[in-house]
Amino acid sequence: MFLSHDAILERIEKQKLLENIQPRAVQGAGVDLRIDKLFKLESGGFIGVNDRKLPEIAEVKPALEPGSYYLFTTIERVNVPDDLVAFMLNRSSLFRCGASLRTAVIDPGYKGVLTVGIKNEGTHEILLEKGSRILQIVFSDVKEGTRGYDGRYQGGKVI
Repeated sequence: MFLSHDAILERIEKQKLLENIQPRAVQGAGVDLRIDKLFKLESGGFIGVNDRKLPEIAEVKPALEPGSYYLFTTIERVNVPDDLVAFMLNRSSLFRCGASLRTAVIDPGYKGVLTVGIKNEGTHEILLEKGSRILQIVFSDVKEGTRGYDGRYQGGKVI
């Protein structure tokens, strides 16, 4: 079950579920999040069984070239408690412009800004203004028996 508007507001107030949000960002069952920085991948990567090498990145102006893939960070910071899991979804304005997000599950216990993949699927450049609402985050209950996130991106590391 997803958290409602009122439940999200209560968790924001009591648990700092989200920080740096705009009051109008809380929707019926989710919260709109804003783009902060945009990064272009500068090299390839490797994901192995026991090791990984992530690409080099460079911050770029907020413009999506046709067919290109980027990473961006959010202005907002999340603090997901152990009884919730979060999912990131496209806002409809984004896919109406020809772009789509590449998202992941936000595990219980994760704290930090979010890093999200974005690709311009269209044939025209898409300009993004820093601070514009670009995705929606939704929260769902997790039953007992979970464990908190202990991965390498804790705290909001991009790479």
